[in-house]
Amino acid sequence: MEDLLIQFLNNTGYAMADYRHVIMIIIGCVFIYLGIAKHYEPLLLVPIGFGILIGNVPVFHGLGLSIYENNSVLHYLYMGVTLGIYPPLIFMGIGAMTDFSTMLARPVLMLLGAAAQMGIFITFLGALALGFEPKEAASIGIIGGADGPTAIFLTAKLAPDLIGPIAIAAYSYMALVPVIQPPIMKLLTSRKERLIRMEEPREVSKREKILFPIFGILLCCFLAPAALPLLGLLFLGNLLKEAVVTERLAVAARNSIIDTVTILLGLTVGASTQADVFLTGKSVGIFILGAVSFGIATASGVIFAKIMNRFLKDKINPLLGAAGVSAVPDSARVVQIVGQEEDPSNFLLMHAMAPNISGVIGSAIGAGVLWSFMM
Repeated sequence: MEDLLIQFLNNTGYAMADYRHVIMIIIGCVFIYLGIAKHYEPLLLVPIGFGILIGNVPVFHGLGLSIYENNSVLHYLYMGVTLGIYPPLIFMGIGAMTDFSTMLARPVLMLLGAAAQMGIFITFLGALALGFEPKEAASIGIIGGADGPTAIFLTAKLAPDLIGPIAIAAYSYMALVPVIQPPIMKLLTSRKERLIRMEEPREVSKREKILFPIFGILLCCFLAPAALPLLGLLFLGNLLKEAVVTERLAVAARNSIIDTVTILLGLTVGASTQADVFLTGKSVGIFILGAVSFGIATASGVIFAKIMNRFLKDKINPLLGAAGVSAVPDSARVVQIVGQEEDPSNFLLMHAMAPNISGVIGSAIGAGVLWSFMM
């Protein structure tokens, strides 16, 4: 009886745990705290945080419990990540929720979304210089787009062993947009620039809204065919929304489908951060490079807006450039908040949505370009 008790105790998670599991469990609790108490991307951080807890309960290999065991339930759910299924479905939901009117009303603001993608390619070169393999460097660079689904999709294709740290880094920086971006925005702009008011955009017709996803898929995916899985479903979701006759499908895409996929994506990405797999030197390097990438992307958008103002008669508030990263709609909200700190009557949110939405498209195209070069 005593031997059975000792054997039972040795088989518990308490006996098998080491300091690495404790570290990861603390990280999971921090994610849950930030999501619930601080309201930082709760729909993402709470499932990811709880997934980290699940993934770091020590278990015996061979029992079909670990996410990395072929016969486990978590492994089958994780296939939606490794096969690149979940990210396009999330893009479809985003498309069904998004109104492209502000971007269509003033297309020049799309350039800010393109400029912000500089963070992707500069960080790609930096990761190469630090010794990462080209496919790993491409996956790390995409963090600068501040688009978790895109980062997961590209990493699943190029460097599947790094999905855990890259996904956690991408979603962490997305959640911390209100903390990371304002200092960079204020550093690169003067008070006079932050006070610039934007003209009211023109009204966009229903016909334009319906035609946009059709022309958008053709223009973007002929340019970068590898972006088809992401942008194809993004524009499909938007067409379902704008066509009106498919409102029932649009409602499903932006509610039940995206909510279900978000839960599964967050849970499995979190569970993939098993201590023995996640806590490596590469993971630390990925987090550092991810922060650099996100900072460069924010700065690139702001600086490009300042450059554009040298040639435009109607000046652009350079704060809008920070919304070029594709953290929708958080970056646009940050632009609104920083702008209203200077002038409470200056409403920039509607205008910031234009580069914010174009940043989603830009990051997907950037991922497609990197994928096509790496394969």
